[in-house]
Amino acid sequence: MDAKPTITRLLADAGITVNGPEPWDIQVHDERLYQRFLAQGTLGFGEAYMDGWWDVDDMAEFFNRAIRRTIDKEFRPSLNLVWQTLQARILNMQTVSRSRRVAEMHYSETDAYKASLDKRMTGSCGYWPEGVSNVDEAQEAKLDMVCRKIGVKPGQTVWDIGCGWGAFMGFAAEKYGANCVGVTVSPDQAAYGRERYKGLPIEFQVKDYREFTGKADHVVSMGMFEHVGYKNYRAYFEKTREVISDDGLFMLHTIGSQWTTSTIDPWLEKYIFPGGVIPSMAQIGEAIDGLFTTIDVHNIGPHYDRTLVAWYENFDRNWPRHNGPKAERFYRMWKYYLLCCAGGFRARAIQVWQFVFSPSGVPDGYLTQR
Repeated sequence: MDAKPTITRLLADAGITVNGPEPWDIQVHDERLYQRFLAQGTLGFGEAYMDGWWDVDDMAEFFNRAIRRTIDKEFRPSLNLVWQTLQARILNMQTVSRSRRVAEMHYSETDAYKASLDKRMTGSCGYWPEGVSNVDEAQEAKLDMVCRKIGVKPGQTVWDIGCGWGAFMGFAAEKYGANCVGVTVSPDQAAYGRERYKGLPIEFQVKDYREFTGKADHVVSMGMFEHVGYKNYRAYFEKTREVISDDGLFMLHTIGSQWTTSTIDPWLEKYIFPGGVIPSMAQIGEAIDGLFTTIDVHNIGPHYDRTLVAWYENFDRNWPRHNGPKAERFYRMWKYYLLCCAGGFRARAIQVWQFVFSPSGVPDGYLTQR
């Protein structure tokens, strides 16, 4: 197959012109890009951007258009994607030992997150209701909504699965008087959170969620379920049911897909989310069977587009990118990560779901707190 005319045609079908004048038009600097994409799929395409083979002014909109046209589906899957899929189906890629790999690869980049995220270092989708104008406000709005969804009261204990840098726990302790205990596989996250929120009734435990022992009135988990893996979904919910009180509420915030998938994009798996898996609604429903009643589902996917773009704007403003080729390559990698994901959410190819689960239902009914 002659790669260049084929890919040029597919891009044109998506409203993208090679070397065109619009901000979403791709600017190709190296003609080898076409064959690389044909041979290696989205992994090669992303690495080609890191190598400086192409640029685009509005990357989020480029990916929105390309994903809506499903350009990558026009070609046979690369060997990397085939192998990645086979691994996910045959092996458990999210064992306790492998969960450390996530910390080493993804959450060790504390400086990049500091440059990108809000003032609380909240590493999941923000919430942008009317009147919210920046990412700090969007994350405060999201954290407040989560506290209201679980109905946390002063003195109650909340277990945060995958607590990150402690944003939720700090907010819940400061604004609602909650006691919080969180687990993270990242020592860097725990060290940051302990220092930032010292003096508050917050505990960080560096361990896998499966190693946690304790009880809680309520449970929250935001941006962590994507690391669990479908082979572990049942164990994840069984552990949560073991921890939560009979009258407690569990708020699960996760990226989701309409398809029953087992892998994420190969570039994202290699560089950003090793072992990442996006769940489907059916997989979650099967995993909670007999353990929890679903009392609320809220799709806030469009809010992640705006959040990711805001993160990129922060990163672009704060990151010292002109310190040699290595720094420039990292800048391009991080930009690609944030804006290709923004395009995916803009195209509505992926969602963000907030579930509220109850062990036995809410006798007097549940008032949606949005």
